[in-house]
Amino acid sequence: MPTLVTEVINGEPYNYYPLGEYVVRAVGVCGERPTFKYTRIEITGVLQRLAAGESIEEIVQGFRGRVSREAIEEATDVMTTRFIESLPALESAA
Repeated sequence: MPTLVTEVINGEPYNYYPLGEYVVRAVGVCGERPTFKYTRIEITGVLQRLAAGESIEEIVQGFRGRVSREAIEEATDVMTTRFIESLPALESAA
């Protein structure tokens, strides 16, 4: 598990576990599901929009620049890696 990071944003503590440069699990934010840093924008929603056929550019424009192309690309990488790592080991065929 990543180390808890605490920053002060607008005079308030912001506690999060970094999953990447842009993707975090923030304490008390969105049920601690992965979000983009400093937002309440959940990664799963962006992945669903990509799966539905929206382009990264359309998503960035839809969030009015609060989420960058780099952040979306990192989110897909982080979640793909986490998914692969969560798969159980297969037994060898005898």
